[in-house]
Amino acid sequence: MDTGMYAHHVVIDETAVVEDGVVIGEYTVIGAYCHLSAGCRIGSHCKIHRNVFVDHDVTIGNRVKIQNNNSIYQGVTLEDGVFVGTNVSFTNDTYPRAITAEGELKTEKDWVLEDTVVHYGAAIGSGATILCGLTIGREAMVGAGAVVVTSVPDKTLVCGNPARIIKEMTL
Repeated sequence: MDTGMYAHHVVIDETAVVEDGVVIGEYTVIGAYCHLSAGCRIGSHCKIHRNVFVDHDVTIGNRVKIQNNNSIYQGVTLEDGVFVGTNVSFTNDTYPRAITAEGELKTEKDWVLEDTVVHYGAAIGSGATILCGLTIGREAMVGAGAVVVTSVPDKTLVCGNPARIIKEMTL
């Protein structure tokens, strides 16, 4: 573990796995059983709770809270001030399969990464599913258990399956 990439006052639980090349901003707390992959960047004043996986090359902004049992996969960006509730599911491939048409195990060359951006101040409720290739707008809120299949506009609350706009929000 390359501790030279961490700013001052970073707290990392002894059970966490932090690969080389991870950048962690000041006053960030990494909880028990987290796994931070090489090349991910986590901002300052963040709270990454228990059992969170952050994939390589993921960027997490400042003042972000990620609750227990989440996987933030490659292609997902969380901007400043984002909240991610417990057990949120992010996807990063529109047509995931284990094998090719020929029956061979897929490799990275067979995969099409789709980016997802959660913009400033947005909040995602527990158990929500966010399909890839979408954006969650600034200060938007995704209700618990929602299945987001289209981008969410700024300052709106979406709920349901599929998620629909319920009302406008303010931070």
